[in-house]
Amino acid sequence: MLIRVSEIPAEGLSIQGVDVLPEPYHDSSWRLLRLSLFVEKDDADVFVRGQVEASVPQVCGRCLERFPLRVELPIDARFAPKRVPGKEDVELASDDLEIDFYADDMLNLAQVVETETTLELPMKPLCREGCRGLCPVCGGNRNLVECACAVKPSDLRFAVLKDLAARLPSK
Repeated sequence: MLIRVSEIPAEGLSIQGVDVLPEPYHDSSWRLLRLSLFVEKDDADVFVRGQVEASVPQVCGRCLERFPLRVELPIDARFAPKRVPGKEDVELASDDLEIDFYADDMLNLAQVVETETTLELPMKPLCREGCRGLCPVCGGNRNLVECACAVKPSDLRFAVLKDLAARLPSK
């Protein structure tokens, strides 16, 4: 959904429901479940605030099983008009690092939703808190079957490092 910034009313723009953004994600397996946004202008800057809920398929970082991850995220984003390069050099303040930009008087709301959802995803997703992972010997999923594999002996070359933390002086 493209919004022309110059046409945002003074009282702001309320965007409710997933029907407004039928396909906000490039990946068709991602699902938008709930959308509630408010877009308002302050001079040339645009603020987008609200809530998004989505379901994103993930692969567990321990057992490698696929699972749908439900993410609920608040959106609080600020956009400024994109400056033409070379016109003037502007030094960024620390507050400016929180700003994104729009160009040609257009703000792509689907892109905002996709970016914010992506940033909310965990670096190492887990299918559940107590995921037991894979057996290092046979590779079996420990969540599905009890593994009877013998524990693999540790590499003797690293035995000298085994209690290194206990031997180091504490600070």
